[in-house]
Amino acid sequence: MEAAGGAAPGPGPGPGPGPGPGPGPGRARPAQPQPQPQPQPQPKNRELFRSQRKESEGSVDCPNLEFEYRDADSHGAELAELYSYTEEPELSTNRRCFEEDFHAQVQGRRWLELDGAQQKAYVMRLLDGLEVVNRDKRLKVARAILYLAQGVFGECDNEGDVLHWSRHNSFLLYRLGTFTAFLELLNMEIDNSQACSSALRKPAISLADSTELRVLLSVMYLMVENIRVEQEMDPPEWKSCRETFRMELSFPVHTEEPFALLLFTMVTKFCSGHAPHFPMKKVLLLLWKVLLFTLGGFEALQAMKMRKREELGLPPLPEDSIQVMRSMRAASPPTYSIELTEQQQQKRGHRSRRPLVKQDSLDIYNERDPFKNDEAGIDEEENDDVDSGIEGELDLMERDAIIPTMPAQRPPIERVSFPKGLPWAPKVRDTETLIGLPRPIHESVKTLKQHKYVSISDVQIKNEEELEKCPMSLGEEEVQETPCEILYRAMLYNLPQYMIALLKILLAAAPTSKAKTDSINILADVLPEEMPITVLQSMKLGIDVNRHKEIIVKSISALLLLLLKHFKLNHIYQFEYVSQHLVFANCIPLILKFFNQNIMSYITAKNSISVLDYPHCTVYDLPELTAESLEAGDNNQFCWRNLFSCINLLRILNKLTKWKHSRTMMLVVFKSAPILKRALKVKQAMMQLYVLKLLKIQTKYLGRQWRKSNMKTMSAIYQKVRHRMNDDWAYGNDIDARPWDFQAEECTLRANIEAFNSRRYDKPQDSEFAPVDNCLQSVLGQRLELPEDFHYSYELWLEREVFSQPIRWEELLHYQ
Repeated sequence: MEAAGGAAPGPGPGPGPGPGPGPGPGRARPAQPQPQPQPQPQPKNRELFRSQRKESEGSVDCPNLEFEYRDADSHGAELAELYSYTEEPELSTNRRCFEEDFHAQVQGRRWLELDGAQQKAYVMRLLDGLEVVNRDKRLKVARAILYLAQGVFGECDNEGDVLHWSRHNSFLLYRLGTFTAFLELLNMEIDNSQACSSALRKPAISLADSTELRVLLSVMYLMVENIRVEQEMDPPEWKSCRETFRMELSFPVHTEEPFALLLFTMVTKFCSGHAPHFPMKKVLLLLWKVLLFTLGGFEALQAMKMRKREELGLPPLPEDSIQVMRSMRAASPPTYSIELTEQQQQKRGHRSRRPLVKQDSLDIYNERDPFKNDEAGIDEEENDDVDSGIEGELDLMERDAIIPTMPAQRPPIERVSFPKGLPWAPKVRDTETLIGLPRPIHESVKTLKQHKYVSISDVQIKNEEELEKCPMSLGEEEVQETPCEILYRAMLYNLPQYMIALLKILLAAAPTSKAKTDSINILADVLPEEMPITVLQSMKLGIDVNRHKEIIVKSISALLLLLLKHFKLNHIYQFEYVSQHLVFANCIPLILKFFNQNIMSYITAKNSISVLDYPHCTVYDLPELTAESLEAGDNNQFCWRNLFSCINLLRILNKLTKWKHSRTMMLVVFKSAPILKRALKVKQAMMQLYVLKLLKIQTKYLGRQWRKSNMKTMSAIYQKVRHRMNDDWAYGNDIDARPWDFQAEECTLRANIEAFNSRRYDKPQDSEFAPVDNCLQSVLGQRLELPEDFHYSYELWLEREVFSQPIRWEELLHYQ
């Protein structure tokens, strides 16, 4: 039985993985025995409540997750996720194709023994082989090149050597033009109507239907990822090579569109049903890494933000958000209903023994908490049966079950002393109002102005308003040609389709989604031709399918967050355009549906078989797999990609709803509060911060009763989320508000976005604002380019065009 409306914990060691004394789902900390003045009434009920409490506490006392948020996982892990376990036999096929060709060309030598010139000569011969008409021969050459990109593992002794030679060969391949050659082959495969029609006719699509595409995409992914990752020992020519490659991907020369747009087109073609054989996991991984490479990661984004603020004359940022979050400490999750029910039972029985309460790590400051007396209230929505079936629109609404609050006695708690002060510098967006401040206290106004924060977005909106008002006097805007600007311009007209396609795939990959006949098939590049016949094979395929879905969620969440952050920095209305289409495509209920599960089980999932991961499987003999070894998984405390995905999705949800009243009301209507509160079970500071941010923006709409019942959560918000000095989140009440009350804001925003896109990107040739020369002398004095033989036929032209044409004086007078 799971308390607080959460899903029942799945099989396995539970949310406290790995060795250690930490309690798991079946091991709550026992209370200290104390003498009782009278026998316990209803012992069976007491035991029942205690067992329920143990289950509900499953992850409460789990240790802090040692997770460092960054652009991507380790280099080896990112390469390993490119391959599904079903593709493992193809590694030896690639090796065989290479060795057959290599031994025919180079007698008695190994690849590692060749010098640089010999390696170049051999790669050039391979690239010549890509020009042949025969499809099978071309595929064999592509597999040989893929083996080089995979690090010639047949000649390596350990994983480090494989990764080293994979990077070395990727730089070599790029310098010799391999990426451009594979881009041409990829375009050919995308336009291959025969492969598309063949896949459409098949009742079940498998790995065999996407062989050529998977080989091409794997080579391109390995090149992008190996060249993108910087290491200290990289030679200078590699660094220059990296910058050239970045420029080539960002600023297309031979084609009119950036490479990322081709991948977006593949995504929409797959979702439309015209190309069901496209290997979507590889496409999405490559798209994410191309965006990460060309636009820049979080550190590059922070540097660009600081540079842009300096250009606009704004003060520097008070802190780097990610650095602040890395120094923050995770909080204990809020109290849940079963614990409180037990406390009430004890109070009704007039027992002298008080329940042992764990030290609350939310109280990390030596300050008196004004909310402590009311802390034991019950979350009125915690017992909701949150059922998020998706029929047409994702409907997450459910009924409340309001339980009256009962104050509980707490023993005195010995506080741990930490440095005083809150982690964030306060910000103010409005210094004109004095709401909540006594009028005589002018120091308050001074403090407000001292902390007034002007964002880049505020400046961009103001500039846009001026350009709309005065298009003639201000002239044409100078737009800097950045990789972000080029990408937005290329994506603009099909951007709604791109966002819908990404969300469709995200919905199909979500662990809470139910299989439907009309949903897209995202397993085409993981299912083998022959389905498993033994239990062991079925277990392996089940792990592979779950891993496959997790990687898809990871790549989509990461690339959506990258797009939102870069577009917001480039221009606020580019960000708002993407955000609106995500909201229109039901992104908000979709993310809430994703979190409406046992999130601790998802984060600690063991959907990996480490002995089958690349590059381990290429250099070591595989042990015999058993059901026990498959169930055991790895020894990690949590799954990096799943925690990364959860944080990304929460950040996306924050970006969509921040400062938008109508979208905040969607969180309230879809009953997000109990879903988000359950996510606080995960003891990771960054994830908890974004959950608390989402709870903070909707507290004024949840009402006083909800705040009173959730004082522990309110204290956590106060201690961890940035303060806006004139924000009424903690005491404002607007419980009667409805989403349609704020539709005017959304309509105004949409009009501003359309005006921006029209002004900057829809530039007609004959504009009504184009200057007109009305001076007769200058018009007649212009030199016109005439053809060389014009003077021979000049008299004939005069006769035909001037003398023989009647002058229509009425029309001339009409136009005066």
